Amino acid sequence: MENKQSNQEQNPLVSVITPAYNAEEFIMETMDSVIAQTYSNWEMIIADDCSSDRTVSYIKHYEQQDERIKLIELAENSGSAIARNTAMEAARGRYIAFLDSDDLWFPEKLEKQLHFMQSYNVAFSFTKYVRIKQDGTLTNTVSKAPESVGYTDLLKHCVIGCLTVMIDRQKIGHLKMVNIRTRQDYAYWLAITKKGFRAYGLPEVLAKYRSVENSISSNKLKAAKRQWYVYRQIENHNILKSLWYFVHYAAKGIQNMIKFKMSARNR
Repeated sequence: MENKQSNQEQNPLVSVITPAYNAEEFIMETMDSVIAQTYSNWEMIIADDCSSDRTVSYIKHYEQQDERIKLIELAENSGSAIARNTAMEAARGRYIAFLDSDDLWFPEKLEKQLHFMQSYNVAFSFTKYVRIKQDGTLTNTVSKAPESVGYTDLLKHCVIGCLTVMIDRQKIGHLKMVNIRTRQDYAYWLAITKKGFRAYGLPEVLAKYRSVENSISSNKLKAAKRQWYVYRQIENHNILKSLWYFVHYAAKGIQNMIKFKMSARNR
């Protein structure tokens, strides 16, 4: 009994949470990147948000081949927040990791991140990621992973990529994502850090973020409006405080855009 408990503590189940909607172009590659993990004690829960393409049939095929992959079909199209929350409710793992249906992990992602969290007794962690083009071509754009960030840091600038996050639910508790169309992951990080937890960065590139044309997150003006909505409606900050944080957010966005253009020019 003690040996079994010790093994569960050393090699805990990690629940991979994946929302999917009309993801037939990428979902198989995403599942393959999870199957290829060097850490094997995982379950991948994919919540399909009423896809109208072949996404569900592809997932069912993989589900038959690997019992660690589990499909949940939502009754109606509800958005990523509901999809993720539904998957998290079904998750059995102590640890939760997030991976969207068009993104990818490097093979040692789970193993290295879990070791990092266990070694330093961390409840909330994230890693670096590299951007890839829609066709999977690597770019030279790599995210940063500072040693740690807290609530006020994230209000100024979110350095956390959803595809890199792992949380320990035994420490953090069972929180739900707020039901908004986008930025629900950002609001989730704010909710966790508001409880006093810091997010710790593992400074290693362990994931690939796919830049998809015409995606919800691709329009900068809309992104700015959503950021403001989080400040005012989700976090309930007054106008002055919201403006203070929004100025930091906008300045960082402009800085990143300039760096990206200069990098593209030098290629």
